[in-house]
Amino acid sequence: MKLKLDKSQKIDLLLIIVSVISIIASYTQSLDYLSWIAVILCGLPILKESAEGLIREFDIKADLLVSIAIISSIIIGEVFAAGEIATIMAIGGFLEEYTVSRTQGRIEKLVKLTPQVATRIRNKIEEKISVEQVQVGDILKVLPGKSIPTDGIIIEGETSIDQSTLTGESMPVDKVKNDKVYSGTINLYGSFTMKTTKVSQDSSLQKLIKLVESSNPENAEIVKTADKWAAMIVAIAFSAAVLVYLFTFEITRSVTVLVVFCPCALVLATPTAIMAGIGNLTKYGILVKDGASIEELAHISELIFDKTGTLTYGTPKVTKVISDNEKEMMYLLASLESKSEHPLAKSIVKYYNSNDLAEVSDFKMTIGKGVKGKINGNLIIAGNQKFIESENIQLADENNLRNGETSIYVCKNREILGKVILADVLRDNSKQTIEKLKRLGIKTTLLTGDNEKTGSFIAGEVKVTDAKFNCLPEDKCEYIKLQQLKGRKVAMIGDGINDAPSLRKANVGIAMGSIGSDVSIDAANIALINDDIGNLPHLIALARKTIKIINFNIAFSLGLNFIAMVLALLGLLDPITGALVHNIGSVIVIIYSSTLVNFKISRKDYKKYKKLGLTKSLNKSITLTII
Repeated sequence: MKLKLDKSQKIDLLLIIVSVISIIASYTQSLDYLSWIAVILCGLPILKESAEGLIREFDIKADLLVSIAIISSIIIGEVFAAGEIATIMAIGGFLEEYTVSRTQGRIEKLVKLTPQVATRIRNKIEEKISVEQVQVGDILKVLPGKSIPTDGIIIEGETSIDQSTLTGESMPVDKVKNDKVYSGTINLYGSFTMKTTKVSQDSSLQKLIKLVESSNPENAEIVKTADKWAAMIVAIAFSAAVLVYLFTFEITRSVTVLVVFCPCALVLATPTAIMAGIGNLTKYGILVKDGASIEELAHISELIFDKTGTLTYGTPKVTKVISDNEKEMMYLLASLESKSEHPLAKSIVKYYNSNDLAEVSDFKMTIGKGVKGKINGNLIIAGNQKFIESENIQLADENNLRNGETSIYVCKNREILGKVILADVLRDNSKQTIEKLKRLGIKTTLLTGDNEKTGSFIAGEVKVTDAKFNCLPEDKCEYIKLQQLKGRKVAMIGDGINDAPSLRKANVGIAMGSIGSDVSIDAANIALINDDIGNLPHLIALARKTIKIINFNIAFSLGLNFIAMVLALLGLLDPITGALVHNIGSVIVIIYSSTLVNFKISRKDYKKYKKLGLTKSLNKSITLTII
């Protein structure tokens, strides 16, 4: 991924690079004075920011702890330690700032989907106008391949519409007279005329854009764990140092107290564990944009799934061929469908997987129904049940399809050769993934824009805990909001542009990386680069383990600091041994955090689930709700 930085971010990155080089040179060449470069470039901004926060708002955070560490290290001559701490904190600050700018600056991708021009018909004359000029009641003409300018109703013509930008449905939706059409969706085939029902700024697409802009989770400002201890540690450290000096008049002992309280281990407690956890996830093709998402993910109780492209592959596939002469039928069908651009036709040609196709003459396509043409003088007809019956051809069997399936019948010279069944099929590991998530105590919910028939079939196959259908983007956001109002933390995983508002609204948004839209990836906190939802249980288990390690690191570093402070008060530690103690603490924290790099989910990770007795509640019959 190419970094896109503004001018200030480029300067910050340059300062960090120079500081890292100076630290490495200082350590390898034993030239301590080079560490001053890092202290000046990275340390001074931290000192300035903590001082301003303390003076203006009495804001006591980890920055103040870091400032104390830097100053104390310089006082005892540990300039290298001061430069190292300053550089580490500068890197963390840079990554945080970059992440925020990335996730908030990509709404223009949605804006680009907004049609700019419409063809209006007045007095039988066509004219090109800007979308902003369209008024309710205007008659518009929409050509094949064009985006629909605004919401309306078809008054003449029929077509198939790609509504995936709005609803996420994988299959094109056939539209005829009096059907509703929506802004930003794509007209795939025949031209039609429509009567507008909404102006551009009130259209479905604009509503989606507004949702993406406003659907930030209310609890996005996660307070760093180390900050919770800042006020107490600062007060104790300064009070102890002052009291020691007043009672002993030994400045060295007072400085030693500050040095041993130098919170190196505490400062490293969170970032080292987060970095190790993120490093582990990269091996599984999981990209995490910010460390705060790991903390949030560790506490989620519900994972919400989109259907199309997430639990399913997102494209129709041939699942069954029924014919007494499959070879001949598929040859004729693939040859005929090769003339069509319909997604079902493309799937059939892909399934046939051969360049051995016949020439087709007199090809004709009926939108939303089927195709016909002549091959070697034979009339070949292919289409759905209604299309075949409209050609006065009697079907020998009933169209008994499972939910979510579509059948294409094939006729040669008005005699049935057989049929092909297509469906948007489940991912191979969808069912197993849902089961593992349940074992981790996670409630699984399906929110899909598909109808009840299609959605309930998928929900039953994977056995999610809950399922809701006919969901528009605002319905998904509303569901997430309701759960959050109940005090629950929820994660959402999806792949389409229509999922972007929900991904931002959720406490943690997870996007399908390779097939997901740029907008959904940018709106999410985490991306599955390989689209492998089978890694979701590992992701959640690792997040929980990361928080456990962070809590241990904090407890250990605090305990070490207090013990060392007592020894310093008693005069049993001098500044040099004090510096050694807190450096040993830092090493222990780093080593323990690094165990996350090779973490793998195990049976032990399911013990909590068993203790809570969630098996019964999570394996109840699916709750089917229609929105």
